[in-house]
Amino acid sequence: MSIRRLTALPCGRRGKWVVLVIWLALLVLTGPLAAELADAEDNQASSWLPGAAESTQVLVTQRAFQPVDTAQAVVVYQRPGGLTPADRAAAARDATAFADAPHVRGPVIGPVTSADGRAMQTVVPVDIGTGGWQDLQPAVDSLRATAAADSQGMTTHVTGPAGIGADQAAAFAGIDGTLLLATVSVVIVLLLFTYRSPILWLLPLLAAGAALTVSQAVIYLLAKHTGLTVNAQSAGILIVLVLGAGTDYALLLTARYREELRRHRDRHEAMAFALHRAGPAVGASSATVVASMLCLLVAEMNSTRGLGPVCAIGVLVALLAMVTLLPALLVLLGRWVFWPVRPAYGTPEPTAHGRWARVGGAIARRPRRIWVGTGLALAACCLGLFALNANGLSQAGSFTGTPDSVTGQQVLNQHFPGGTGAPLTVVGAADRAGQVRAVTVGTPGISAATEPTVRQGTALFYATLTDPPDSQAAKDTVDRLRTAVHAVPDADAQVGGSTAVILDAGRAAAHDNRVVIPLVLGVVLVILAGLLRAVTAPLVLIATVVLSYAAALGLSALAFGHLFHFEGSDQSFPLFVFVFLVALGIDYNIFLMTRVREEALHRGTKAGAVAGLAATGGVITSAGLILAATFAVLGTLPVVGLAEIGFAVALGVLLDTLVVRSVLVTALTMDLRHRMWWPSRLPD
Repeated sequence: MSIRRLTALPCGRRGKWVVLVIWLALLVLTGPLAAELADAEDNQASSWLPGAAESTQVLVTQRAFQPVDTAQAVVVYQRPGGLTPADRAAAARDATAFADAPHVRGPVIGPVTSADGRAMQTVVPVDIGTGGWQDLQPAVDSLRATAAADSQGMTTHVTGPAGIGADQAAAFAGIDGTLLLATVSVVIVLLLFTYRSPILWLLPLLAAGAALTVSQAVIYLLAKHTGLTVNAQSAGILIVLVLGAGTDYALLLTARYREELRRHRDRHEAMAFALHRAGPAVGASSATVVASMLCLLVAEMNSTRGLGPVCAIGVLVALLAMVTLLPALLVLLGRWVFWPVRPAYGTPEPTAHGRWARVGGAIARRPRRIWVGTGLALAACCLGLFALNANGLSQAGSFTGTPDSVTGQQVLNQHFPGGTGAPLTVVGAADRAGQVRAVTVGTPGISAATEPTVRQGTALFYATLTDPPDSQAAKDTVDRLRTAVHAVPDADAQVGGSTAVILDAGRAAAHDNRVVIPLVLGVVLVILAGLLRAVTAPLVLIATVVLSYAAALGLSALAFGHLFHFEGSDQSFPLFVFVFLVALGIDYNIFLMTRVREEALHRGTKAGAVAGLAATGGVITSAGLILAATFAVLGTLPVVGLAEIGFAVALGVLLDTLVVRSVLVTALTMDLRHRMWWPSRLPD
């Protein structure tokens, strides 16, 4: 079925009923599958890392030594005044209890007393299971309860990779429900404010909810049967993106439908005209977002690569719902759904002389002065980029609060060598194990190494860092150690462990930034050129969106450092913000410029820009506010990475909606006039 026939179906007197029946059937079939998406999430380290990374290969090799995937939990005991014999006896009893626990796999090491006699640590290998960090949480909770019950006044903590993973699971626990509830609440409030109608707000929300359900079901099936990587991060972003982008499309279509109702007696005919006029802009907008998201498929990071198809599917389903289900609902209910301001046939369009018409008239008087001043103000905001620290987050810096595992790691750093609890893993040929271990012990930054264990011709041992495992000094030690062990002849040695994972993830993210960002710009430029049938306009629009992105990133960097006091940003932060802001920012420019081009055909470009801004200003501003608010919901999560993405995207959308699209682009269009459409020849 062609797009034209698809969009014509909900406009028919019988077709609207067919559309409703099809969507009801889809929801009945996909509802149970959508509820299973959380079970299909893969939050294990190997699912986030690039497959070719050395740390990923070490994780695979480790499975020969540990048939069950395990993570080390470090139980930490501390008494500032000094440990007593009763304290040591209690820790020994705990170690025996840990060894008998059903979720423990392998020997329990410890308790080991610190040199200053004020702390102890016990290392417990915990079964990760098949659920990633979700399976860690109950196991770590059990360890914490056992240690606290026999503490006799000592402070106890559980840290190490297992403790950190369990606290991350707790931070993401219920994220889907929390995000859904918060996002829906925000959308309802803003739709009520936008429409000022007690009924109309419900229709976009129903259509967006249906789109979210179907997209979650499709993604669940792909994750179960095709190996698509879905994690807690991508599942959370999916909710925000589908509800936000879907509501944007609904606002644009509903506004054009209301406009056409004043020109046509028959509501079916009015919807047909609305879809015909607004459909290309909505379709091009969604195509831009989908193409931008699919560019993430070239990323090295598995988590980044998996986010692309997840978001693309969500946007495609949202588009389908907004050009079929929403029109069918609107046509079915008729004009009364707009009550108390019903768009009666023959009444004047209020936007023609409204607020945005006056703004356009003011810009038209001095367009060059306005776009130069606006551009300079945005460029000044870009200076905040010098404060951006996107070199990764430490374990402590990845949480907005201070969970138990972070406190425990701080205690370990006070009383034991910095890398205790998160050692490096070294693997290599069994007949070269002695040489590799000797080289490892002699590497600066390594305080000790265990004796090698041999399985099937491969040796494995652990090396303790002298620095905290998430520090730059520890990363430098990984590089030195890799250089040293790689030089051992015929050893095929590799270095993994949590510090190596952090290092490899950062380098993969830097690669993705260099490759994906230019690719997204090229794809968006091609789509704009095809839609506007011009060369100048796409180049101007791309430049304004990039300027908006840089300004949002600069202001966000200042807010992170001086307002929220975050230690920095994840390496993938600039890429995620870029993809969302460019794709979604171009949306609003498409909505505006397609209408400006339509008006310019019979008014001239300058008058067409005023008319286009007057017609789209209110709806695009409302759409921007809703999208910004939905992404801002991510800022309520106790995870710094998602909170930063939510804040930066929300700020960027507001900048793009209120400043770039309404002022900068409009002023540039008025100043360039017919040259904006080169090489096409539109009247001036």
